[in-house]
Amino acid sequence: MSNEIELIKDPGLPAHVHRSTDTDPKAAARAERQVAILFGLSALGTITLIYSYIFIKDDVFVFIPILGQTHLQQLGIGLGMALALFCIGAGLIHWAKTLMPDEEVIAQRHEFRSEDEDRSEFIKTVKEGAAAAGLGRRPLIKTTLGAALGLSALSPILLLRDLGPLPKDDLSKTSWKAGTRLVTDPGDRPLRPEDLEVGAVAQTLPEIEAGAHRSLADIGKDAVLLIRLRPEEFNLDAERLSWTHEGIIAFSKICSHMGCAVALYEQQTKHLLCPCHQSTFDVTRAAKVIFGPSARPLPQLAITVDADGYLVAQAPFNEPVGPSFWERSS
Repeated sequence: MSNEIELIKDPGLPAHVHRSTDTDPKAAARAERQVAILFGLSALGTITLIYSYIFIKDDVFVFIPILGQTHLQQLGIGLGMALALFCIGAGLIHWAKTLMPDEEVIAQRHEFRSEDEDRSEFIKTVKEGAAAAGLGRRPLIKTTLGAALGLSALSPILLLRDLGPLPKDDLSKTSWKAGTRLVTDPGDRPLRPEDLEVGAVAQTLPEIEAGAHRSLADIGKDAVLLIRLRPEEFNLDAERLSWTHEGIIAFSKICSHMGCAVALYEQQTKHLLCPCHQSTFDVTRAAKVIFGPSARPLPQLAITVDADGYLVAQAPFNEPVGPSFWERSS
């Protein structure tokens, strides 16, 4: 039997198939127009983005059946950017596939096998290292090392439990419900309307039963700001106005942008300010966003008084509090 290895003959490349744009000038011109149209649409998308950012007011909304009530400025910016990036990419791909040179180039592949002497030296070195480590002569170490390495692979799986269970509807609900009293934070003292002067601000939480404990998660969702204005200073529709009581209005303290605490109130302008990213909300218009990256007003809590004259919630929040999250209902 011959020790020689018969080399496989290089079959070469298949016969080159010319594209229609290589042989037909009309097809090439048509492809050129298609690429130009894609680039033109990309430019139109960029113009749409710029126009939306500069000229569309941030208080204009449009209703889309699939998306619901949508901020028109942000919709224009998003669609414009998507059109610009998609069409410029599609244009470049179409240009490369139809008009750029279509020539195959053969690059000869050479043998990368090391010399026999180098291969033998490498094997010798590995065997000497294994012998020096003594794994073959120390089965106890070999066994325990294998067990240690195998068990260590379970650590990442175990640590994944720190991600916690799925939130289900926890992100959409708070502790507020109809009849829940508003109590001071700190202090847990129930509030009456006369406790707040015009221009005053108070941070409140829902009252809990004696001996009960508030979790940090609940505090993070339940915090509410009470602000008292003169009733004639509000610019609200009838429904929103019915959620106030004697000029007292209540909003979630959790910013609708990234979840920071909205902690600054400008008494002269009647504006609430988030210190993290400067989102600004107009209290007189149901915490409407007038500046900053936030896309929606602060959720308003409908309030009234109970039979004892204490401020209570009329109902839970009508929408989830805090920043956007997957499957948010509004």
